[in-house]
Amino acid sequence: MDILTNLLSLLFLPLGTSILIIALGKHRKKYAPIVAFMSAIGALSLSYILLRNLPESVHYSWEWLAFGDSKFYIGILLDNIGATMLAMVSIVALCIVTFSIGYMSDDAAKGRFFAGVAFFMFSMTGIILADNLIMIFLFWELVGFSSYLLIGHYFQKEEAKSASQKAFIVNRIGDFGFLIGIILTYWQFGTTNIELLSIQSGIDPSLMSTFIGFLLICGFIGKSAQFPLHVWLPDAMAGPTPVSALIHAATMVAAGIYLLIRIDFILTSQVLLFIAYSGTFVALFAGFCAFAQDDIKRILAYSTLSQLGYMAAIFGMGYSGIALFHLITHAFFKALLFLGAGAVIHACHHEQSIFKMGGLFKKMPITSITFIIGTLALCGVYGFSGFYSKDSILIAANDYNGTLFYFLVFGAFMTAGYMGRLIWIVFFGKANSEAASSAHEVSAVMTVPLILLSGFAIFVGLNAYWPFGLGASIVSDLDHLHHLSGYKEIHKWVLILGSAAWIVGLGVSLIFYGKGSSEDRLQLKFPKVFAFLQGRLWVDELYQYYVNHIQKPVAEFLSFVDEVILRGIIVRGGAGLVGVLGVGFRLLQVGKINNYVLWFFVGLLLFWLYGIDLF
Repeated sequence: MDILTNLLSLLFLPLGTSILIIALGKHRKKYAPIVAFMSAIGALSLSYILLRNLPESVHYSWEWLAFGDSKFYIGILLDNIGATMLAMVSIVALCIVTFSIGYMSDDAAKGRFFAGVAFFMFSMTGIILADNLIMIFLFWELVGFSSYLLIGHYFQKEEAKSASQKAFIVNRIGDFGFLIGIILTYWQFGTTNIELLSIQSGIDPSLMSTFIGFLLICGFIGKSAQFPLHVWLPDAMAGPTPVSALIHAATMVAAGIYLLIRIDFILTSQVLLFIAYSGTFVALFAGFCAFAQDDIKRILAYSTLSQLGYMAAIFGMGYSGIALFHLITHAFFKALLFLGAGAVIHACHHEQSIFKMGGLFKKMPITSITFIIGTLALCGVYGFSGFYSKDSILIAANDYNGTLFYFLVFGAFMTAGYMGRLIWIVFFGKANSEAASSAHEVSAVMTVPLILLSGFAIFVGLNAYWPFGLGASIVSDLDHLHHLSGYKEIHKWVLILGSAAWIVGLGVSLIFYGKGSSEDRLQLKFPKVFAFLQGRLWVDELYQYYVNHIQKPVAEFLSFVDEVILRGIIVRGGAGLVGVLGVGFRLLQVGKINNYVLWFFVGLLLFWLYGIDLF
């Protein structure tokens, strides 16, 4: 099989899977899990064959549309960055699909679920393989549509329906800016091809525009749930837990970071500075919010926000390879944590409050151990994958800006604090509900993916284990760090502070929650602080105020202008004017005598005033 055939097979296999599952009709409930699993196996096999035989990069392009002198192309580009993402997505998808076979076993609509997952994988693969911004945008929107379907899987529940709509609408805000940025990029450069953009920006840096750069990163702000478009991600936890793992931990939110890495050469220093500071803010803000949650999935959702902030911050500092490094390590251990949370929720009869769990370590040893491994990786404990990527982030931040460095170290302390809180309450102490008391280890089809992801959560940070030359861009950035002046002394200082962050964070959480708890002791001590954090800076309320008091009145006014003035009078002329006046006069004929008397006296008053003016 040649490389092009392999690439096309890899791209369209999930789409064909989705169509096949839908075509199964009444049999889809029975056969959908098998079809989805075989498709995931096939995608991983194709990825392996492709990466094994891949040269340094491949690029195929075909003419798509032509308007006069303007021509638009579709194409496939796979280089080291895309290959790294492809490997991660294929592995994580297989683990999640396998887990879902057990998790969704009792779901009457699991056929629709697996069809949605397959369609999402098609869309995500399209983003990775696209060679130009227009193609990226098309698959970008398909990812948004498929996430809408998956988040709203339990559409009978108002919470899920509202969350899916919110995710779709909020992402459209960012996507609109992204689209305008693509249009202006084409106007400025004459192309949207990624390779050509890279060449032209290098030849003529004056083509780079700060304004266009800010528009392009709107897509990243929406998809990666950065402030102020972050509000959709925590609510998206209303979807099935495997959806949370697939979309909101490993792939969809990572698409925003992947976009930044793809277009880093056309982003000006002002745009990068904004990304660095806003990313640092999100890393801290989300960490504080995670402390105030009692829903196990919401805690992990805010953790995802925080880690995306780390990726954005280090990208803005000029280290796109290290951002990719943390993206990859995070994908594996966060998928592990979400699936572990799913196993806990499944065993506790779909209970999601951590304060109604407790004592699960003895009842669910495999789930507990794997979840703790994911937590240690997230906290950046030495020997786990998260340590290597977070350590690199802190070294680079220390070299870039001392203030941001200390903020990110404090963020690491926060991470250990809220994850320690989760661990002690959920897995230790005593059971705090009947659901927790009756919990037991989940089936092998759910524990095997947890064990596999645990291995990746430990070893994926070691580049020596990455085959086929994956991670070349990561190694390049790491080599740059190693050649910094005074690297050894800097690394020692970072190691001390980084280790202190997770040790103190876990220690503080042990003091407050070490024996388990059925209530939040910190919340009892600081109720106003928790209320503030649970309010999420009241961004949702600000959005609602904007819609009700600004957007809606403006829309109603524009509708009036369109209906009455433009279409009613200008387009239809005299007939339209008569019609508008007729509607107005009909409004006066309400059939109430007191209204007629009122208008009679108003007329007399006007007549009298007019007479005064005459004389």
